[in-house]
Amino acid sequence: MILAIDQGTTGTTCLVVGDDLVPLGRGYRELQQHFPRPGWVEHDPEEIWGSVLSAAEVALRDAGVQARELRAIGITNQRETTLLWERRSGQPVHRAIVWQDRRTADRCRELPAELIRERTGLVPDPYFSATKLEWLLDSVGRRDGLAFGTVDTWLVWRLAGGAAHVTDATNASRTLLVSLETLEWDDELLSLFGVDRALLPEIRPSAGVVAEGELLGETIPIAGIAGDQQAALFYQGQAKATYGTGSFVLALSDRPAPSGIVRTAAALVDRPEYALEGSIFVTGAALQWLRDGLGLLEDAAESEEMAGSLEGNDGVYFVPALVGLGAPHWVPDARGLICGLTRGTRREHLVRAALEAIAYQTRDVLDAMGLELDALRADGGATANRFLMQFQADVLGIPVQAAAERETTALGAAALAGIGIGLWTRADVERLWRGGERYEPRMPLKEADRLYAEWRAALRRTVP
Repeated sequence: MILAIDQGTTGTTCLVVGDDLVPLGRGYRELQQHFPRPGWVEHDPEEIWGSVLSAAEVALRDAGVQARELRAIGITNQRETTLLWERRSGQPVHRAIVWQDRRTADRCRELPAELIRERTGLVPDPYFSATKLEWLLDSVGRRDGLAFGTVDTWLVWRLAGGAAHVTDATNASRTLLVSLETLEWDDELLSLFGVDRALLPEIRPSAGVVAEGELLGETIPIAGIAGDQQAALFYQGQAKATYGTGSFVLALSDRPAPSGIVRTAAALVDRPEYALEGSIFVTGAALQWLRDGLGLLEDAAESEEMAGSLEGNDGVYFVPALVGLGAPHWVPDARGLICGLTRGTRREHLVRAALEAIAYQTRDVLDAMGLELDALRADGGATANRFLMQFQADVLGIPVQAAAERETTALGAAALAGIGIGLWTRADVERLWRGGERYEPRMPLKEADRLYAEWRAALRRTVP
């Protein structure tokens, strides 16, 4: 059995996974969000660690197994979120700056976009780690004796008692500090951001033992690491969309990235592989905002029934640029927009508009990628929403295949850990993949195109 740790933006999920790559037990702990200023998003590193310990304990109890029965640990994580801590004590020197944080938008405008695009496959945006790290170093006022890491690095450090300072190629490739060609730290980029090599973790493959971890009194090898979206892609296969706080569309490809799309490292197992990626910053988070900020619903699960209670959207559109816009627009200062309101507009219209926006934004990304797909594999919590999945199939005009297990990021981490200890091969992982409900397009193409054209008109009000 393998323990998969999926440390996400809003919480931590742990799965105990059996030899057939099927979850035997699961645990979840919510993670508090900190918003010290508009556009700033932070996490407490100690709360991250505590959520992992708690979720792991719940997962083991749910599976009815002891920690000593685990063969390996796999880690997947919210990417780009940036941490800085004292090497000697292991104490964080600041809260973690979350991937959604926009405080470095002005700095990103000053950066050499062509160099960054050519060297890293990415774009100069506050989303990525380098400007967050630069900000942290300037805020702390020193560099000596410190260690930098994304969330995977922090978790390995804590599990290994400070004996391992490592990351994997997928997480490193999201920092703006790595050459995508070599998958190594790049001296020119380090100089650009004022980052000393002494701060950096060692880059390792995504599958293979990187350290011995201590968890719940037992020593267990840490044998798989990947950023959450690459972990999901590793499990799902050629192309997938993950629906969570944000949505992330990835497709394995050796092609150069089209405009608005980034090129990133896929999970590194036996050879380097690459993927095209479109990162949509706000999808599920829009429903959270409607729930927590406006009080329009008590639970996101209500959204399916609320949206389905309407015959159509009645011209109401919601562009959820609550933290700027990601792919394929990359406008960090964009602000959200709701349009088409009338006296007849009800809360159901706003909820439906938030769900429709998820599907429209996914089409924005896939259109920008220019890929011809026979179907789209889908995962993440929002795949439980049948209205959304059906509308996604309608807007794309292709089938949407939901995974049988929504937690594919965790299953990807488990798969990598299993390969890392020789339990499985890549062919085994492909064979063990399980599909869930499949949604065929039902809407006439002309109607789908009309709705999408109206979405694009609303979008232009936010993105000239």
